Amino acid sequence: MNYMPVSNFGPTVVDKVSRMATSLIVCNSVAHGNTQKIADAIGEVLSATVVSTSSAKVSDEALVGFGSGIYRGKFDADLRAFVDSLPPQNGRKAFVFATSGLAESRFMRFSRSFVDAVEDKGFEVVGGFSCRGFDTYGPFRLVGGIRRGKPDAADLASARAFAEHLKDSLD
Repeated sequence: MNYMPVSNFGPTVVDKVSRMATSLIVCNSVAHGNTQKIADAIGEVLSATVVSTSSAKVSDEALVGFGSGIYRGKFDADLRAFVDSLPPQNGRKAFVFATSGLAESRFMRFSRSFVDAVEDKGFEVVGGFSCRGFDTYGPFRLVGGIRRGKPDAADLASARAFAEHLKDSLD
């Protein structure tokens, strides 16, 4: 699990967002439903609506989450295109999350370029979360996949803890 504190993505003092503020989570979970499980766990804590890019409309939500599995070292292409299609956001709060078979490393930094794209649209990225997920891409398919059973109960608990931390830091 890679739990990134809110302070790693922006200022240590975050503007307050009302507890009654609405939240939206845009999640593309393609292969095994790994990311959907994480989105649902985070959404439960934030009382957020969870949608895919095909039905997402960012309107007046105070907080928007963007998540997907990692494919060839990148966030889902449809999610990236969705973010690129958004109008300027003028500092709206956002967070990113991902599941992947392999951990992010200094040689494969999948989150930084996506966070940059979200920030380029005018969002203030206030947090991020990632964990391992069942992966059958390429050569992993030959051995039945890696990280079978992931995300597991501990990963879902970590996702909920991330959401609680995010919610508390925004209140």
